[in-house]
Amino acid sequence: MSANGSTVGQLLFQGPTCVGWKQVLEGAVYHLANCILLFGFMAGSGVYGCFYLFGFLGTGYLCYVLWGWFDACGLDVVFWSCLLTVVCLLQLAHQVYRLRMNTLPEEFDLLYKTLCRPLQVPLCSYKEIIHCCQEQVLTLATEQNYAVEGETPINRLSLLLSGRVRVSQDGQFLHYIFPYQFMDSPEWESLHPSEEGTFQVTLTAETECSYISWPRKSLHLLLSRERYISRLFSALLGYDISEKLYTLNDKLFAKFGLRFDIRLPSLYHVLGPSSSSDGGPESEKEEEEGSEPGWSPAQAASTAVQPSPPLVPTTTLPAHAPRARPSRPDSSPLGEDSTSLVLEDFEEVSESESFMDYRSDGEYMR
Repeated sequence: MSANGSTVGQLLFQGPTCVGWKQVLEGAVYHLANCILLFGFMAGSGVYGCFYLFGFLGTGYLCYVLWGWFDACGLDVVFWSCLLTVVCLLQLAHQVYRLRMNTLPEEFDLLYKTLCRPLQVPLCSYKEIIHCCQEQVLTLATEQNYAVEGETPINRLSLLLSGRVRVSQDGQFLHYIFPYQFMDSPEWESLHPSEEGTFQVTLTAETECSYISWPRKSLHLLLSRERYISRLFSALLGYDISEKLYTLNDKLFAKFGLRFDIRLPSLYHVLGPSSSSDGGPESEKEEEEGSEPGWSPAQAASTAVQPSPPLVPTTTLPAHAPRARPSRPDSSPLGEDSTSLVLEDFEEVSESESFMDYRSDGEYMR
């Protein structure tokens, strides 16, 4: 131990054992190799950083091979430099393989960047999702139906990639479906995994469309197996359905020139009957007789909440007597009926500022 300690001490504290330094510097290949290695060690992280690192290191060690073969004439220098060069080339090949394995088709790559990357969805989970749809992109020609009302079974879930789809019911236009929106999210959420049903609307392609589709059973198996993917689909489907509801709400109240909150049932309670009272009871009856058997969203909203008699009791009619109402030119003998009084009362409420407002703090005020 003392001999070893004395040797290390001599190497550390005494001068170099070289008697004389070489007066001739190494060749240019040697210095070029060191410069390339210096640039190589400045690489960053990530896949492309690895490409930069191992590319420069492999080139630098190759220069060492040339220097050891032509200038140093040392077999050990050539051997170790060749070994390091081969290791760098193998690392480059491995990075190319990883990059190719992570490459997605163009449509799915754009879908990931648009829909999943903002939500920080891992690429491995996204691959499981697209693997469930067999990585197939389906197409629809112009005016081709994706689903027919009352005929097409609900056996899949589809997402539109390009184009525009028109949604209608009983020939009445409802709304459009745009790229990166689900085409049948309400139908998907309306049924349990064990239930079966048919579409209640017709979906028609207005332009050439492309979409991806998940089979119902396969997607249910994936959602039951992967909890993270199940939560992801729950969030995406909930957002998609809410967007469709707000679209229908805008269309429903477009004639009033106002934007309403669909969370307020009182607005449907007030505005539904008031819109029909403008034309009188006779016009309302004609509209009901001339309408088709299918229920439209506007009819469903107006009939969902019926005016209750306690709101306008017959005993309080004398209270309205001092207030003169303008006579209508085309009023009928039914004007004295209680139904007509209720409709007129709702019209007054809708035209005045006494209907319930919804403030930002969530309180109702009259």
